[in-house]
Amino acid sequence: MGNNPSIAYYISSHGYGHGVRSCSIIRAMNELYPDLTVQIVSELPVGFLSNRTGSTRNPVRANSFDVGMVQLDSIRVDLAATLNRVERLHSKRKALVEQESAFLSGSGVNLVVADIPGIPIEAAALAGIPRVAVGNFGWDWIYSDFAPRDPRWKVIVEMFREQYSKANLLLRLPFCEEMTSFPRIEDIPLVASAGHPRRPEIAAFTGCDAAKKWILLSFTTLDWDEEALARVEKIKDCEFLTVLPLKWDRKNIHALSREQVTFADVIASADAVVSKPGFGILSDCIVNGKPLIYADRSDFLEYPILETAIESYLKHVHIPAARLYAGDLQDSLTRIWDSPEPEAKLPQGGDRIAAERIVAFLRMQA
Repeated sequence: MGNNPSIAYYISSHGYGHGVRSCSIIRAMNELYPDLTVQIVSELPVGFLSNRTGSTRNPVRANSFDVGMVQLDSIRVDLAATLNRVERLHSKRKALVEQESAFLSGSGVNLVVADIPGIPIEAAALAGIPRVAVGNFGWDWIYSDFAPRDPRWKVIVEMFREQYSKANLLLRLPFCEEMTSFPRIEDIPLVASAGHPRRPEIAAFTGCDAAKKWILLSFTTLDWDEEALARVEKIKDCEFLTVLPLKWDRKNIHALSREQVTFADVIASADAVVSKPGFGILSDCIVNGKPLIYADRSDFLEYPILETAIESYLKHVHIPAARLYAGDLQDSLTRIWDSPEPEAKLPQGGDRIAAERIVAFLRMQA
């Protein structure tokens, strides 16, 4: 290993939760190890990645090596489309592994980190490059839930199990399944950092009334028709915030860009959040101490684990998905303020611990 070691950090493009936690770890590596080069490999938007890492110093190579779940919107998934895309990926597995292995061999990369596609792990193993995985679940586990319905999933599950078995180390996050495909596992605390409240600036950007409750609608997409939007607009005691690309032209719904205010600062400035149960938003709500109104999430095995975490660590109210899609938020917003305070606390600081552990592993392999 040379004087300026290099890491290739592969981030799943399935939703933003993988990107949120990966960027927290990369930000910590940037701060702790300024001579280290961390290259990001993902199809997540470059603006999102630089916003979350707080830096433009991490080169981004746009590529994707897993499918995750094909989603109809932020809550509903398309299982048939997911299987179709995963099977197409599986059919190219050998070529993708060989191409990526050759790329890694010629790029001077000293370590591969994956959250949590399998192909980069397999490619790094073929190239003889050390590999670390980070995650709270594997796609083998998620997809295993579908195998009883359709045996075509069994081949996909076995593919991921084989790939994950080639990882040298898994840094396992909270809210996790057992992840038994990985031969060596170390648990780390929650990976997330609190934002900074910026209500005066946000009020100036958006025209939000600072005297009202501010509710963050944390979705990438949400299928609200005119009737649903009209219901939301009738809620007079709240202002609603969205982050682009989610936007509606309504008097009490205000869109912000990540360039104006970081997502962490938007959450820190809000009074409560409405969202699906996802790892990233759950982590952000915990570290910022924000109540969460959450909706059902179908066909995703992680949901019960995340719901248990919500019940343990957050003030919360569950809203049925049908009521969310109808824009019927008033009852949930009335109840959230009087919901019980969480009794449990979750250790934090996993971003720095993960950064230190990854670099220690890199040095150990040199």
